[in-house]
Amino acid sequence: MNSIEPSFVEKGVALPLMEAFYTIQGEGFHQGKAAYFIRVGGCDVGCHWCDVKESWDPQRHPATWVDEIVSAAQPYQTIVVTGGEPLTWPMGPLTEALKKNGLAIHIETSGAYPFSGHWDWVCLSPKKNKAPLAEAYARADELKVIVYNKHDLIWAEEQAQKVNADCHLYLQPEWSVREKVMPLIVDYVMAHPKWKVSIQTHKYLNIP
Repeated sequence: MNSIEPSFVEKGVALPLMEAFYTIQGEGFHQGKAAYFIRVGGCDVGCHWCDVKESWDPQRHPATWVDEIVSAAQPYQTIVVTGGEPLTWPMGPLTEALKKNGLAIHIETSGAYPFSGHWDWVCLSPKKNKAPLAEAYARADELKVIVYNKHDLIWAEEQAQKVNADCHLYLQPEWSVREKVMPLIVDYVMAHPKWKVSIQTHKYLNIP
């Protein structure tokens, strides 16, 4: 991090910002929609297949004042806060400032940390390494389970039993094994139509 005192990050008035960019949402319920992504550094969940491992160490990313982050986000309508694991840090100051600008705010989270902030959409992507808290299941608008092997389909059903009945359910192949697991997912969704298939379309489109 830079010269901003760590205490300001602990309060959420500054955040370790890895990157921010405007793109097309590539996954889940809002796939295909334009959105401005704010990627916050810091995560200790430690998924071995994570494709943004550089986000794990918050010290690698400059502490940035929330006001600066919000100023850059103002031109856009939909904001997606992701990581890393954004709930590592207090999200109240960021979401309050974004809301003052009338923006729709989404979060992508593992649910492993207590919720903070005000969200219009919660995408819960649970991880076996560090299970979600009970409140995360209750808050989820969308459950997105990453499938690396056949056992993950069993685990996905266990997760689905914990969310609300109106939560949208998605199975998404882990990118590095997509050719192997996609047939499993397709067959599973056809047999269990409460689920939908999520594909990382942004990678096929070669965009962030």
